Amino acid sequence: MEFLGFNIEEWQAIGLSLRVALLCTLISLPLALGVGYKLARCNFTGKALLESLLHLPMVMPPVTTGYLLLLIFGSNGFIGSYLNDYFNVKLAFSFGGVVLAAVVVSFPLMLRSVKAAIEMVDPGLEEASRILGVKKMATFLKITVPLALPGVLSGIILSFARSLGEFGATITFAGNIAGETQTIPLAIYSYMQIPGQEGATLSLVLVSVLISLMAMALSEVFVRRVKIKS
Repeated sequence: MEFLGFNIEEWQAIGLSLRVALLCTLISLPLALGVGYKLARCNFTGKALLESLLHLPMVMPPVTTGYLLLLIFGSNGFIGSYLNDYFNVKLAFSFGGVVLAAVVVSFPLMLRSVKAAIEMVDPGLEEASRILGVKKMATFLKITVPLALPGVLSGIILSFARSLGEFGATITFAGNIAGETQTIPLAIYSYMQIPGQEGATLSLVLVSVLISLMAMALSEVFVRRVKIKS
């Protein structure tokens, strides 16, 4: 049974990709804001090493990232075995594994944008707010984040787009299971292996391009509105 030219498995891949990208963005955003602020405003021993580790998935081959996730969060991994034994949670080859792989790979992009945006905010404004009696968290939410918003929005879109196109870490850690872990890139890869599926492959490629273009267009609209208001 088909709808708009896509069969059930293809719709599942499209829906799964959007769910993963949205969840990845929602999970990464508060982490990127907290860690980005800490890295932008604080100096501490081991800061350079920490930054290198946080950005490592951005430069490592995605398959390497997926293999390391398998070693750590797989059923026999030192964290994965604990989650499995005590909480009956299995991340490898599951939807949760797809989300985790996407978060790990796309988080450095959001963090980089958020950190750079916060560094552009004048620390004197934050200090003035605190002198006036505003608490640190309130200052962060009412002064720092609004002023850094264009960069934060750019980071959100980068993270969304990267998680939408994630392939290597996902197929290594979560597998390519139709209806459960098969996202658009994995479905495209599967169709490319089957003779006569060029039309289905192209359709999914066009959907992927369309979603990415829509995300970029929305990002530009939001950034322009923020700049106009400021």
